[in-house]
Amino acid sequence: MAGTKLAFEEMMAQRFGQDSVMALATVYGGKPYVRYVNAYYEDGAFYIVTHALSNKMEHIKKDPAVGIAGEWFTGRGVGESLGPWGKEENRLLAGKLEKAFSAWLGNGHTDLADENTLILRVRLTDGLLLSHGTRYEL
Repeated sequence: MAGTKLAFEEMMAQRFGQDSVMALATVYGGKPYVRYVNAYYEDGAFYIVTHALSNKMEHIKKDPAVGIAGEWFTGRGVGESLGPWGKEENRLLAGKLEKAFSAWLGNGHTDLADENTLILRVRLTDGLLLSHGTRYEL
């Protein structure tokens, strides 16, 4: 049984609309790289707080195609920097991420005042979510 795209969005928001540990895959030099990230889902995209000089951002600059996977979900998308955390255009989103990531954000690992701390958006191009025998596809 397959769910509708509206049902997909509802299920994604329910499952990943909070701090979620996800596997994020990039490609660099023809080789895949996978790492775990904390991500928040909203309106067809995952949002990740990261550092502009990280390997993942270097990879995404060269090739923005990414893979992302989590609890009974796998998808592909396009990674793009939304710029610094403190950028005026990011204020509303940063507030949502601050709430979602409150358990660890600001514990010393991430310096929100650093101009290299940015928001990475992974816009989904396709995805498959399984839930209690139902397939939800984007």
